[in-house]
Amino acid sequence: MMKEKMFIHWDQEGDFLEIRFGEPTASYYEDRGDDVFERRDEQTGSVKGYALFNVLARRQEQPLDIAVELPALTLSERE
Repeated sequence: MMKEKMFIHWDQEGDFLEIRFGEPTASYYEDRGDDVFERRDEQTGSVKGYALFNVLARRQEQPLDIAVELPALTLSERE
């Protein structure tokens, strides 16, 4: 089983958090609402990460918990 690394990038000045799974690929973003974007691989459509805008601004309005749906792993991906 090949395990992918998760990369996290925080830009405090831009108030932007990016979470990426595995190595970068040609991707596009789908707007999930509330300044949350899902990054998808152009060829496979698989989820490659998330981008969250206005993270610090949210903290002042509510606790800093942001719910993001993660793709479910198939049985073959778990082995």
